[in-house]
Amino acid sequence: MLSSRLVQFRSMCLPVVLCSRHKRNIHVGKQLRCRSKPELYDVVVCGGGMVGTAMAAALGHEPMFEGKRVLLLEAGPKQNYNEPLPEKFFNRTCSLNAGAVSLLRSFGAWENILNARCQEVKRMQIWDACSDSIITFNHDSLENLAYVAENNVILAGILKQLDAAGDRVHVKYGATVKDYKLPGGQSFDTEQSKYACVQLESGEEIRAKLMIGADGFKSMLRSAANIPTISWNYNHVGVVASLRLAEPTENNVAWQRFLKTGPIALLPLSNEYCNLIWSTTPEESKHLMMLPAESFVDAVNHAFWSDEHKNSAAQYTNRLFDGLLTRLGLEGSSSQQLPPTIIEVDKGSRAMFPLSLSHATQYVRSRVALVGDAAHRVHPMAGQGVNLGFGDVALLRDLLVSVVYEGKDVGSLGHLLKYETQRQRHVVVSMASVDGLYRLYGTDVTPVVLLRSLGLQATNALRPLKEKMIQFAAN
Repeated sequence: MLSSRLVQFRSMCLPVVLCSRHKRNIHVGKQLRCRSKPELYDVVVCGGGMVGTAMAAALGHEPMFEGKRVLLLEAGPKQNYNEPLPEKFFNRTCSLNAGAVSLLRSFGAWENILNARCQEVKRMQIWDACSDSIITFNHDSLENLAYVAENNVILAGILKQLDAAGDRVHVKYGATVKDYKLPGGQSFDTEQSKYACVQLESGEEIRAKLMIGADGFKSMLRSAANIPTISWNYNHVGVVASLRLAEPTENNVAWQRFLKTGPIALLPLSNEYCNLIWSTTPEESKHLMMLPAESFVDAVNHAFWSDEHKNSAAQYTNRLFDGLLTRLGLEGSSSQQLPPTIIEVDKGSRAMFPLSLSHATQYVRSRVALVGDAAHRVHPMAGQGVNLGFGDVALLRDLLVSVVYEGKDVGSLGHLLKYETQRQRHVVVSMASVDGLYRLYGTDVTPVVLLRSLGLQATNALRPLKEKMIQFAAN
């Protein structure tokens, strides 16, 4: 009788699961399950694009971060960077400035990119389709203005160094974010409320002393932190393609012409190929995408060579001003070069994407910092998008290294505000300049054409001013 009652009593009891001292029993319905306590990292980088991966790799190669826990969350699968590059060029490229090259070199990625595929830019020429005014940029020294590399080549070069960091950086691929819990809001428990926490779709929860948002212009982390953004759509579309030149040449010049419908640019990829970035109206972009290959090539050549939009008043004024500059011994429009002729577009390389501007009013919150497109997005005509993101990475890395050296908390708001202040001083000026140029060249009204043409010529003639512009764009 006693034994039967004992069996009945046991059958009425809930099953018990033994957990380690770092786990806790959780009552779910009629069962107890064991849930691991969320892991705590010093830094979690959310987003594995070029900027996010560079952030993780840069920290992983810093001696001061030896012993620190760094995690990179990437929603996509792991890429094989050891596969040979295809002969055809990828249609999305970046023009890397001196600051970006310096960052990539600091943790060894730049050598990977150089050994893979990239092209130097020694000269840049920008001119107005409504007049003969131009501006050219080139270093008096042997330094290059920039390097053009395909996005996938840059990312592969960074990923190689990320792997080289070994256990200093942990990476979770296929990690889709479900939600964020940040200090000051709802938290999982009292002990964890002082840290940032990310919950993955897999159910895993991860805590961080500092959460870095590198998850693009639709950043979930920025939204979770309730950081407002200022944004607008340009109602323009960027058309990109890989183009073959009529003949091989020492292709190291970047070309950009301002058309009424938007700027068109050619970036050198090799001695035989260029990358096209054409900003235009949605209607024209659809037309360009539907054109047969030969007609598309004709449209590109026409956009660079045609004089149909020339303003006679601006041309006459420019000639007078150009003569004055020459008599003063300053640089005039005689330095203008003719762009190369295109004969072929790579099959399947044409693509388009919408253009917009966005800027987060704040880059940081307690235990949160934004980098790259999560903080700012600009028009591609100046090629500053990824360069601004790499500038974020360089400054934030240096600041975190100094914080670790001083033995302070990497996620405290005090030093993160220094990052925000310094970056916004640079980024806001860059964004305002690009947006201003876009609007200035978006009209063919004669008084505006005259004003911008004379301004472009005057700027081109003042070498010290151009050098200052080059220095600013290099950071």
